[in-house]
Amino acid sequence: MQRLLLAGLLCMSSVLAHADLLDKIKARGTLIAGVSADVPPFGQRNKNQTVSGYDVDFAAAIAKKLGVKLLVQDVDPAERIPSVKSGKVDVIVAAFTKTPEREREVACSIGYFVASQKALSKKGRYPTSESLSRARIAVSRGTTGEDLSRKLYPKANVVAYADVSDAVKSLEQGAVDVVMDDEPTLAGALNSMIAKSHYELSSFSNATEILSVAVKLNEKRLLNLVNETLLETEKSGEAELIFNRWFGPQTNTPFLRTFRIQG
Repeated sequence: MQRLLLAGLLCMSSVLAHADLLDKIKARGTLIAGVSADVPPFGQRNKNQTVSGYDVDFAAAIAKKLGVKLLVQDVDPAERIPSVKSGKVDVIVAAFTKTPEREREVACSIGYFVASQKALSKKGRYPTSESLSRARIAVSRGTTGEDLSRKLYPKANVVAYADVSDAVKSLEQGAVDVVMDDEPTLAGALNSMIAKSHYELSSFSNATEILSVAVKLNEKRLLNLVNETLLETEKSGEAELIFNRWFGPQTNTPFLRTFRIQG
């Protein structure tokens, strides 16, 4: 009897030791998703202290596919990769751009949004990308906007802020000349500015970015499930509904959907 009990315990220990993150999420009954709560309409704070947005809706779709509840955690842009690597969150669904450098640290899903990297500034001040060469550029810390600005404009004064809302406040106060970020994020920021008629988004773009869901490296089953979920939302029409909910013509950030989610 003791030998059988010992064998059973060893077997259970072996199963637990080899349980991957997907199994742990299901056992816990909750998916912990890191989102950016200050990057509307991808993530925004509501009066009832909840967070909603484009990213939150996709996180909810992943949780539904898993058959678990969704727990949303606000994560600063610079903490997105550390949060998923440390296990603080299970997935990052936070306007996260897929790049070769980032894919060495985390695993990235197929894209679920495509956007251009643009500039927000006073009207008529920066007509070309080259005109930003010596500007005071505000970026969100830990974003591709920061990396790209430092690479493209080595002689500019690039100032990193905690998030885009802080960067835009600095622009309004005259502390910086321009804010660099992806177009829909800047469009949302522009719409909330007090003197928005004095500002504009650039006609030029510095890059085209693919936003993806990030998970810890080597969590292949979870990554596969995320990809399956994203493809299913496109096939069912749910992805387009989510897009129109946050970027449709009736919203504060109207944006044309020129992409499809595909493997």
